[in-house]
Amino acid sequence: MFRTGFLGYPTTFMLDFVVCALALVVPLLLYSLWLVKARRQYRSHKRLQITLGIILLAAVSAFEVDVQMVHGGWENIVARQGLEDAALTAKLNSVRPWLLVHLVFAVTTPFLWATTIVLALKRFGANPVPGPHSRLHSLLGWASTLDITLTSITGLAFYYVAFVQ
Repeated sequence: MFRTGFLGYPTTFMLDFVVCALALVVPLLLYSLWLVKARRQYRSHKRLQITLGIILLAAVSAFEVDVQMVHGGWENIVARQGLEDAALTAKLNSVRPWLLVHLVFAVTTPFLWATTIVLALKRFGANPVPGPHSRLHSLLGWASTLDITLTSITGLAFYYVAFVQ
């Protein structure tokens, strides 16, 4: 069904979709932080964080199913570029380190973000306002923000070296 990408490169629909999501998540995250820091809109911050978490979890899950089960791995998608065997092998070997760096952040992000959200839901309750959990929440929130930002940057870099370059 969604076997080809829409950004003009030999990828898949889900790869292109996740790349767009990675490009959008950091500005939305910054907006969420602005809501809580500058505007003191704690409920809006909470709703946006939960919405981002759910959307990203769904998108990444669909992405993994698509890449791993439908296409048999990212290497098979790169192979669509029609490179000679030696050039394909060289490209895969040059791209793999980019993926490994990306995975360091991509694997930790959902756990860190989920921990931040679950603890916030438990400790702030339905009406989030500053309290005893605020300090830990702020620390976890900034760690999650840094992690998702690095996930986005390294994911976009991987996409570029694997499918654009």
